[in-house]
Amino acid sequence: MELTDVVRRRRMVRNYSPRPVDPEALDRILGHALRAPSAGFSQGWAFLVLDTPVDVARYWRSTAGDRVDAPDRWLRGMMTAPVVVVPFSHKQAYLDRYAEPDKGWTDRSEERWPVPYWDVDTGMAALLMMLAAVDEGLGSCFFGVPGDAVDALRAEFGVPPAYRPVGALTIGHPAADPGSRGSARRGRRPAAEVVHRGGWGNR
Repeated sequence: MELTDVVRRRRMVRNYSPRPVDPEALDRILGHALRAPSAGFSQGWAFLVLDTPVDVARYWRSTAGDRVDAPDRWLRGMMTAPVVVVPFSHKQAYLDRYAEPDKGWTDRSEERWPVPYWDVDTGMAALLMMLAAVDEGLGSCFFGVPGDAVDALRAEFGVPPAYRPVGALTIGHPAADPGSRGSARRGRRPAAEVVHRGGWGNR
């Protein structure tokens, strides 16, 4: 599929068909994530891949708790996804990488990082997974892990404390009704509002 088609077809899918995801397609999607850019080539990310009904159910139980027993429309649709991938960022990998001789920030201070690139880069890896899913004829949705559920998620899957979830991805074949468009009904802001060539305002 041409890149333009992939970008135009990408949308947040909130309801999936029961068809399983081809394991080879999932491997290709994950392989694309590994090609994401990262500051200093730190590659400070990790991906928790849940692709069995048991593991997917463990994800929803650990992050949604008792709501899985009486889900709202959003949760009911999202729980139909056969695959959940949780991208984690690893800040220490960046602090250590930039303390190496070719970078030389030996104090490992977070103050040198006005933007948390460990989260930014992991987010870019997640976007590559979403685009790769479209290229495989699949759909996906990126959504947040509730802050009060992070500890339960860590405990359920043995996630080391140094890794932080930047969100989660559902992946699968879109259902005939792929779910509510939600906030997308607001429409895209026109380029004239968000693209500032040479600066803001008139000169």
